[in-house]
Amino acid sequence: MQKTFFQRWTFGALVLCCSFWASAQTYPNKTITLIVPFAPGGNIDVVARSIAPSLAKATGQTVVVENKAGAGGAIGSTYVARAEPDGHTLLVATTNTISVLPYMLKTPPYKPDGFEPVSLAAVTPLVLVVRKDDKRFPNAKALLQAAKGTPGSVSVGHAGQGTSNHIAILRMEDATKASFNVIPYKGSAPALTDLMGGQIDFVVDQITSSKPFVDSGSLRILAVLSKDRDPALPDSPTLREAMGVDLDASTTAGILAPLGTPPSVVKSLNASLRKAIDDSGVRGRLRVLGSTAQSSTPQEWAAMLNQESLNSQALVQAGKIKAE
Repeated sequence: MQKTFFQRWTFGALVLCCSFWASAQTYPNKTITLIVPFAPGGNIDVVARSIAPSLAKATGQTVVVENKAGAGGAIGSTYVARAEPDGHTLLVATTNTISVLPYMLKTPPYKPDGFEPVSLAAVTPLVLVVRKDDKRFPNAKALLQAAKGTPGSVSVGHAGQGTSNHIAILRMEDATKASFNVIPYKGSAPALTDLMGGQIDFVVDQITSSKPFVDSGSLRILAVLSKDRDPALPDSPTLREAMGVDLDASTTAGILAPLGTPPSVVKSLNASLRKAIDDSGVRGRLRVLGSTAQSSTPQEWAAMLNQESLNSQALVQAGKIKAE
């Protein structure tokens, strides 16, 4: 007897559900891929590669890091949003990648609520860096005076549209009434490369990706964009100390799975990630680079993303950011 369309659909759905259930019960059962939506060498890349070995140990599976840079993080994020929701393809992203960037695109490829938050990963302060030998800017105040003296004459690079670096620059312009020539890149690494090559004047960046160049003597920190001085950078003034500007900006990174990932998989993954992120070796590696490892529950990470989304809506209404 030939089966009706409904019977075939029901059987297919049942097989799919059973397959999904079986997959959830045996998670993880293959290589886990951490997608970094920025170029290699940037802050998020550093965080992902610091966590990967410990996550592999916690899950018993191979963990690889893959960079899919471009469009301020949208390319890599879209890739994960469309991936199989089985917990084996994950996104390492910032609050801005998820909750700011969609508001800056006329046709956003994903929505702020289009992922399953798994855990917070790290919080990293932002810094204002220039070339070590650039005598035009002995301090942040001199850079600000130059920018205000001739609007658009001082160029600044950032890791991409909608990133925390980009938003920090917009907030700095608003607070100081200065106007910079703002140039987006596909991550921190290419921005820092152009800075050292003399193509741009300064970069607002995460300390994790800038610190190696600061330590080598290529770059110099003019200010830390945080409320208080960073313990890892005791000689670097805050923006308030350097410019008289109240600005507290940092990059909050976390792990997300595709929407529809089974709750049991998210729970298992969260437990493994918290174990990996809280590992003393991971904490030590990130601390040396100027970042603080910090895990969370899925609910805590979701609340942070939701708050950033509300902040973005306020920025849209105020005309600070707009879809392009």
